[in-house]
Amino acid sequence: EKHYPFESDPELPAHAEGSSSELTRANVERVLDEVRPYLIADGGNVELVDIVDKTVRLQLQGACGSCPASTTTMSMGIKRRLKEEIPSIEEVEEIASEKDPGLPLTAESVEKVLADIRPYLEGAGGGEVGLHAIDSGIVKVKLEGPVKGIMTIRVAITQKLRENIPDILAVQIV
Repeated sequence: EKHYPFESDPELPAHAEGSSSELTRANVERVLDEVRPYLIADGGNVELVDIVDKTVRLQLQGACGSCPASTTTMSMGIKRRLKEEIPSIEEVEEIASEKDPGLPLTAESVEKVLADIRPYLEGAGGGEVGLHAIDSGIVKVKLEGPVKGIMTIRVAITQKLRENIPDILAVQIV
């Protein structure tokens, strides 16, 4: 079962009652490292931009930066987790991304991203990747060969597509 950082997750470490961390860059990064796998699985990430006084400034990246649920992810997930672990944080601000809006959701764009991925498949054991279909924002990618069963390859393909084409709602490996 998949948990998100804004749900109660028994696998995430919790500090003992009365125990908390200082507001340092290293401690903020440690907490962010706990939620990053959830963001990366959905094609995104989070970057610590700055800490000013007791305010932490973060930027959502990749698919998270353009996702309709990004406000919920930031407020109920990342902010909540940071304040639980580092109670001295007074505010967590999201810094808007000024990066390239990404590629449009077209077959040509998907093939362009997959072309960048193909050389890495050889180094990972060999295989082929190609566009199978685009259906209502869901990109179906055909993965064949020895790499088909390697979860990190499947996650990397999903992440790279969603990072470069923010309008993708989901990626299915078929």
